[in-house]
Amino acid sequence: MIRVGLISDTHIPEAGPDLPAQVYYALRGVDLILHAGDMHVVDVLDWLEEVAPVIAVRGNGDYSTPGIDRLRPGVPDDPRVEDRQILQLEELRVGLIHGFPLPEEVPWTTLGDMMAFHFGEVLDIIVCGDTHLARIDRYPGLLIVNSGSPTLPGQMRALGTIGILQIDGRHVEASIVNLQE
Repeated sequence: MIRVGLISDTHIPEAGPDLPAQVYYALRGVDLILHAGDMHVVDVLDWLEEVAPVIAVRGNGDYSTPGIDRLRPGVPDDPRVEDRQILQLEELRVGLIHGFPLPEEVPWTTLGDMMAFHFGEVLDIIVCGDTHLARIDRYPGLLIVNSGSPTLPGQMRALGTIGILQIDGRHVEASIVNLQE
């Protein structure tokens, strides 16, 4: 069994100088952390790596933004970071990407076509972010988890959410953790 922490849209330093202490507390005991982008600085991955190994993807805010470089300096090349990642966790194929639309948001295509476009293969789980809104969506043969944002839920500066996946073979349980003051 593997326990995976999910985090996205941390927006450091835009949302503050550091991750809230509640993030580290909520991630205690995970075997791996997946960051679904918009970290803005690679330091976030270093901090999280003190808890568990980290794999990440770039979000739209992880590129240098002229005019606001002090808030979004961009994430440099780093072996932990790609534009998208595919992992084998236990017996499941997991895709990690910043933005992934739900099927009802793009009714002119299929989930299979969307996975083929973004990942080149059919997956069992997709971990994403971008919206800052936590949600767990189940479709036939696919689980999509957006852990929301621990620092800017719903685009508001407040304590937000992270996610947890518990995977045992082909069985997966997904949950959203509301961070507390």
